Amino acid sequence: MPNLDAGQPAAYHHGDLRSALLEAAAEEISTTGVAQLSLRELARRVGVSHAAPAHHFGDKTGLLTALAAEGYRILHEHTSPVLGSPDALVRAGEQYVAFAIAHPAHFSVMFDPHLLRSSDAALDHERALAFGNFFTAVQQTTGTSDAEQVAIEAMAAWSVVHGVAVLWLQGNLPFPLDAACVPDVFAQLGAGLRTVVVASANHLPARPDRLGT
Repeated sequence: MPNLDAGQPAAYHHGDLRSALLEAAAEEISTTGVAQLSLRELARRVGVSHAAPAHHFGDKTGLLTALAAEGYRILHEHTSPVLGSPDALVRAGEQYVAFAIAHPAHFSVMFDPHLLRSSDAALDHERALAFGNFFTAVQQTTGTSDAEQVAIEAMAAWSVVHGVAVLWLQGNLPFPLDAACVPDVFAQLGAGLRTVVVASANHLPARPDRLGT
């Protein structure tokens, strides 16, 4: 693989160029952010012609879409092993946050539709697989069988774990940025969440017949 830490471009000789470009893009986004990502600079870092990224991805949107699809694939791989356990939803939430910490560049583009090509078939496929695991985890943990109720509960769970991931990544939580800490952090936050939910349950508004009404 190319040496992405060196200041000079690394000559690319063999292997999977597409994967190398995605790896370099993730490194570049982690260092300078999405806005500063340049296909020409990406080619320089990998040590290939400036036309190589365009050949594989078309444009910057295509590159970011491929990176997001890869992120969903990794997330699916991380959450699949926890399915089937009584605590599948909690374990899937832990894996979600651990993924965000370990792959911040992927995480930063996966949920921003303005950066992505929404009609991309690979993105749709990988996203469906990843979120399918969360629907399954909700069903296994709560026993819910009604599809609409599963969707509501999955969105509620996603809101919690995604919020934790974003706040943690941005340095707003008092925990080290280390995926190994996630189970302990979930244990701490889970105790607080349980108290808050129980205390607030009788004060939550009734659910409308339709979302957005």
